[in-house]
Formats: sequence, structure tokens, C-alpha cells
Amino acid sequence: MLNISNENVDDSIWHEELQHSRRQLLSANGARTLARVLTAVGVIFLVILFLPWRQTIEGTGSLTTLSPEDRPQTVQNAIAGRIERWAVREGQLVKRGDTLLTISEIKDEYFDPNLPQRLGEQLAAKQGNVAANAAKIEATDQQIQALRLTLNVQLDAARNRVTQARNTVRIDSADLVAVRNFYQVALSRLARYEEGYKNGLFSLTDIETRRLKLQEDQAKVTAQRNKLLNSQQSLANANIELSNLRAKYEQDLAKTLSDRSSAVSSRASSEGEVAALRNKISNVEVRRGLYVVRAPQDGYVVRTLKAGIGETIKEGESLATLQPDAPVLAVELYVRAMDVPLIQRGRPVRLQFDGWPAVQFSGWPSVAVGTFGGTVTVIDVVSTTNGKYRLLVRPDRQNNQDPAWPAQLRLGSGVYGWVILDSVPVWYEIWRQLNGFPPSLQAAPSEAPIKAQADKK
Repeated sequence: MLNISNENVDDSIWHEELQHSRRQLLSANGARTLARVLTAVGVIFLVILFLPWRQTIEGTGSLTTLSPEDRPQTVQNAIAGRIERWAVREGQLVKRGDTLLTISEIKDEYFDPNLPQRLGEQLAAKQGNVAANAAKIEATDQQIQALRLTLNVQLDAARNRVTQARNTVRIDSADLVAVRNFYQVALSRLARYEEGYKNGLFSLTDIETRRLKLQEDQAKVTAQRNKLLNSQQSLANANIELSNLRAKYEQDLAKTLSDRSSAVSSRASSEGEVAALRNKISNVEVRRGLYVVRAPQDGYVVRTLKAGIGETIKEGESLATLQPDAPVLAVELYVRAMDVPLIQRGRPVRLQFDGWPAVQFSGWPSVAVGTFGGTVTVIDVVSTTNGKYRLLVRPDRQNNQDPAWPAQLRLGSGVYGWVILDSVPVWYEIWRQLNGFPPSLQAAPSEAPIKAQADKK
């Protein structure tokens, strides 16, 4: 059988340790040491409470560029076509104007290799039509001038005939008046002769002679009246002839002007076709220059969006993504809306980039390790979809002691930043954090964000 004792060894060991701890705690040296330690900790804590603390506004964002032309862009083709050859690889550095790929034509109206020559022939024909219409216009102008000269001559002759007929009417009217006067005189004489014949003063022969004279004068009056009527009719005919001459001229002139208007319209139409052909020739020349897609600026071919040879692409379709070389970097930080009124342009910012180890003391930026300096350059005047405001931060070029931003930074990489505000005591910062108050400024902001953006422009 096992010889097992009833004495508990663990209880004895615990009892001895407890007695040892009591002796240590109750000793005078231990109490004084503890008091000194607590006093030193309290003093240090009080000193720390009155140390200056730099208030900061935290924000997260990513790396971007200040200029839109430095951001990644897609290279697009201006015309539809079929890919014939790629001249670059992904990740390759290209210069502005370097060939990215070549395409061939897929529209049947541009298949003819001699299309510019054919269009040139059409252009020459249309230019000949324009010259012919110009000659026709010149001929009609001469015809109009000749018609006007002929009309002037014929009108002068017709007016002369009207004047001559009018003079004849006047003469015949005067002759009619004279003949009528002679007739009245002859009638008065016949009356006197008949009175004298009754008194025996004249013979019957005298009476008959006077009666014959009266009949002759009456016949002259009738003849002269008829002559006057003929003269008046001639005057009316002359006026009618003058009117007919004017109407005929107006008709001929209207026809000639119509021919001229048709020639002018045809020339204008031909000139429009000539301009259209010239435009088409220029478009064909420009289009043939677009068979080669070139790099718009220096940069790296990040990714090709079309693959293979013989693939058909549409107009304005994205072919590759190009990242411009040596972009002007900036950081976009997003901060809360309640913190935006406290930030002005020119505020210093400490930045921590993804991939760069850093130790940041937000209250003491001078002892931060692995962070980089920046300056607030732009403050957006409107918020984003999530209610935050964007800040654009550029490198701080005034602080020569601050290291430059790493050359290995890539667009889109994450950034954590702190906008540096004014200094306050540590106890005030603790009190502010416990109460959830926003950071405070010693003075009101000097400018509003909208005015700051306007001043920059």
C-alpha cells in the first residue's frame, strides 16, 4: 500500500508566501518607496496636463493629381475600323505622338484607294459648272443692258410719234375751228343776201352763189372734223404702241432676269457642291490620318481594353488606359462637415501614405516619424455623396527640412492625414474630447472657402 500523508503541501506553501508579502508591505521602506512613486507619477501627470497640444482634424483619402490632364485617361479612336496591329505593350512608356495601334477601314464608301482622285475629278466638273453659270450670268447681264438700250431708242421713237400725233390733233383742231368760223361767216352772208334779195338789192344768181359757198364750207367742216377724228385716233394708236412697247420690254426683261436668276441659283448650288466636295476631300485626308491611333501625351500604357488582330471597334470606343508621365501629385482628404469651417487654405497637413511605416503623434507632429508634410490647397464648396468635404493637399515646399514625398507613390493609393490647427493645453484637449466638442481656433477664419477658391482662380 501507498504511504499517503494527510498533510496538505499547497496550503503550507501559500501560507508562507502570504506571510512574506505581509512583512514586505508593512515595512517602512516599502511604504516610502510607494509614496515617492505615486508622487512622481502625479507630478508628471500634472506637468503633462499643461503641455501644449496641437489640435488636428483627421481625414482619409487617396492620392490623385491636381491637374485633370495628369489623371489616368482612356485613349479612344475617332473613327470605326478593324484592328490591324498593336505597336505597344502594357506597362510601356510612350511619348506623345507614338503609334499605339493601326486600324483599317470598314465603311464601304471609303474602300476605294483612289477616292481622293475621284473626288478631285468631281470637284473639277463642278468647278466647270460654276464657270459656265458665271458665263451665263455675264451673258444675261449684257442682254439686259442691250434690252435697256433698245428700249430707250424705241421709247424715244414712240414718244416722238405720240408727240407728232398730238401736234397733228392740235393742228386739225385749229383747222376745224377756222373752218367752222368760215362756215358761220358764210351762213351770215347768206342770210344778209337773202334779206337783200327780198329788198331787190341782190339777184337770184348771187343768192345761189352764196348757197353753194355755204355748202362748200359745210363740207369743209365735215371733212376737217373727220380729219381731227383720224388724228385723235392716230394719237391713241401711238399711245397704245408706246404702252405695248413698254409691256414687251418688261416681258423680255422679266424672261432675261428669270434666266439670270436660274443661272445664279445654279451657280450657288454648284458652289455649294464644290464646297461639299472640298470638305469631303479634306475629311478623307484627315480620316486616312486617323488610321493610326497615337498617344496624346507622354505616359505609360496601363491596360489595353481591346485584344487581338481583326477585332472591329466603333467610333469613340476606348482602346487603352494611359497614365501620364510625371504627374503633379496631390492628396484628396475627406473630412467631416463640422470640421470644414475650421480649415483654411495654407493649413499644414501631416500625411501617412500606405506602404510607408509611420508613427504619428497627432498632438506633437514634430516627433512624428515616417510622415510627410503638405499644405491645404483646395477646399470643395460642396459635399460629396457621403456628406464629407474634400480637401486637396499639395507638398509643403516652404519647409525645406521636411522630406519630399516618395517617388514610388502611385495614384489611388490610400492616405491618412491630419490637418494641423492651433495649440491648446493637454487638459483642454482631454476636456474637449470627453465632451465631444469640435476643435477651437484662437481667431475666426480669415476667408470663406468660396472666396478662397475665387481668389485662387
